[in-house]
Amino acid sequence: MASSLREIAFLTNPTAGKGRGLRAAALAVPRLRSAGFSVREYVGRDAAEAAALARDAVAAGCEALVVCGGDGLCHLGAQVVAQTDTALGLIPVGTGNDVARYLQIPLDDPVAAADRIIESHRVTIDLARAGDRYFITVLAAGFDAVVNERANAMRWPRGQMRYTLATLAELRTFEPLAYTLDLDGAIRRVDAMLVAVGNGPSFGGGLRITEGALLDDGLLDVVIIKPMSRPSLVRTYPKLFRGTHVTHPQYEHHRVRRVTLAAAGIVTYADGERFGALPLTVECVPGALSVLA
Repeated sequence: MASSLREIAFLTNPTAGKGRGLRAAALAVPRLRSAGFSVREYVGRDAAEAAALARDAVAAGCEALVVCGGDGLCHLGAQVVAQTDTALGLIPVGTGNDVARYLQIPLDDPVAAADRIIESHRVTIDLARAGDRYFITVLAAGFDAVVNERANAMRWPRGQMRYTLATLAELRTFEPLAYTLDLDGAIRRVDAMLVAVGNGPSFGGGLRITEGALLDDGLLDVVIIKPMSRPSLVRTYPKLFRGTHVTHPQYEHHRVRRVTLAAAGIVTYADGERFGALPLTVECVPGALSVLA
């Protein structure tokens, strides 16, 4: 084995992808072992147990924490290995898989994803942090957060279609919100449909809301979508998959190192997980995470 990486903790979410997590692990782990890695397997039945197992594995001295799940398990792993020498690896089997998209990890082939880990090429990326909690992708803080809340409560369908249906359902009643933003000390008061804070460019399975965001520039990308009619929002929605919404007159974009967001009644989401109620202050932590990509 050419790689210097030897000890791997392999953490699986058994419920990811409606059971695909365990099936993917059954393919990926033998691949890693056949390449000469020492792999310790862990299965977290819920988020609390998974976090405890991940912390124990890192404390025991593993060189990489490989998570077999979706963006939520990446989120959990990032909390454990951020600003440490332990790398985060990924076998993607989730609903959105935006972290895997960022890192160009195969989405539907656990063996091919394991091969990326075998190559053991480390890349250092930024994280966003609010308080003592990190996120990798995008903080949703408006209409997008409300959609996330609805989508997470839906049992059907899987994948991106869930977010699309949740979006259409919320469009019926959603009204613009009054935001106060502190953008590196500049105060901005604005009515908006949503405000998103991106460490990376997409969330929700490839919705490129913070198009242009880079994982290694030491900056956050803050996108404001100012009020628009429901028909206009429906027409604009497909453009999010291509990142071409940036030409819309109601689109506003800022690059900052730190942002404070305030608006009434919004619980934010990040990496597809419930993150915290506004107000929140988010800052970029440059080079905080080592990933295998």
